[in-house]
Amino acid sequence: MFRVIDGGITAPQGFKATGRHIGIKKVKKDMSLITSDVPAIAAGVYTTSVVKAAHILWDREITKNGGMVKGLVAISGNANACTGEKGIRDNELMAEHFAKSIGAKKEEILTAATGIIGLDMPMDTILKGIDETYSHLSHKREEAKNAASGIITTDTFIKEMALQLNICGKQVIIGGMAKGSGMIHPNMATVLSFITTDINISRELLQKALYESVKDTYNMISVDGATSTNDMALVIANKMAGNPEITEEDEFYEEFKNALCFINEKFAKDVVHDGEGASKLMEVEITGAETEVDARLLAKSIVNDILVKTALYGEDANWGRVLAAMGGSGGKFSPEKIDMSFESEGGKIKVMENGEIVKFDENEALAVLGERDIFIKINLHDGKYSAKSWGCDLSHEYVRINGEYRSRT
Repeated sequence: MFRVIDGGITAPQGFKATGRHIGIKKVKKDMSLITSDVPAIAAGVYTTSVVKAAHILWDREITKNGGMVKGLVAISGNANACTGEKGIRDNELMAEHFAKSIGAKKEEILTAATGIIGLDMPMDTILKGIDETYSHLSHKREEAKNAASGIITTDTFIKEMALQLNICGKQVIIGGMAKGSGMIHPNMATVLSFITTDINISRELLQKALYESVKDTYNMISVDGATSTNDMALVIANKMAGNPEITEEDEFYEEFKNALCFINEKFAKDVVHDGEGASKLMEVEITGAETEVDARLLAKSIVNDILVKTALYGEDANWGRVLAAMGGSGGKFSPEKIDMSFESEGGKIKVMENGEIVKFDENEALAVLGERDIFIKINLHDGKYSAKSWGCDLSHEYVRINGEYRSRT
């Protein structure tokens, strides 16, 4: 079992972090640095977009080839995407400069960027920013918060947390931070997510645990249907907890994976709660599906459907839009069998039973849909598989934010 503790990216043993404003953005913090006191292993899951930012290519090589990691440098306000060979060289220079600052090799530094696509990197600002920022690296809680602030763009709050669990009598900590509020669509990566841990685990199982947790968390959220060029999830493990190395998919691996899923689900929900202009979160739960693939397709189709999102914004229990989204998803189901309900702290209304329309009171429906968190529950009665997905409404504010994105960042 695990428990939530106060902390963020510096909670595990041996990790330092910091974040500062260096001048890429007008006001907000725009650089984050993380280091491990000892060389660490790393795992990553990356965007499925054909158009990939420079740091995706760099980090993917490091994690694929089993390189050891000593640090990470991330900037916000500039995506370093669609910047050609110059962007690739700039990314490498950023890694090299930070590596020299902490006594590492450039191949031991992971990189990240988020922001406006197509702009050249302001390298004088970035290199000067590294020089002025790395001295603030610390295990302190305050610096973990600063690091979490340094990666956000249109986010309205920082996203961080830490967990503690026991592995073979040793205390293991997992800490993390994430960003994301727009360009959020299933098929990882849809956010920047950085997780540190002091667990002793094999590289192969670290990668497997991350992949499996992403599958059921980040890959099941949607804000706007736009897949990012930049985003990824990374886990860095420095093995300082001192537990016997986890090399098999045993009970200790499952405990670690469950904790990783918990923290990633929390971040995934935070991202949806923080969706640009969002006023509501919806959780869709599909049960009774014939296959896992069907359950996932159907759940994701609902949270990603624009008409469902606008109905949610209008607090309209429009079950027809939900059913239509399912019908076009490619997932198999029998419309004549399904049960559907809308639930929240404001109550519960059933809108379909055995495929038939159930009359409901519109005032009761308004009370349910008037809450912040809305749960759409659908039983297909076709099998044993289930899936959950998370999304948000689509508001006037979303259009305003993205219409002004380049000029505001």
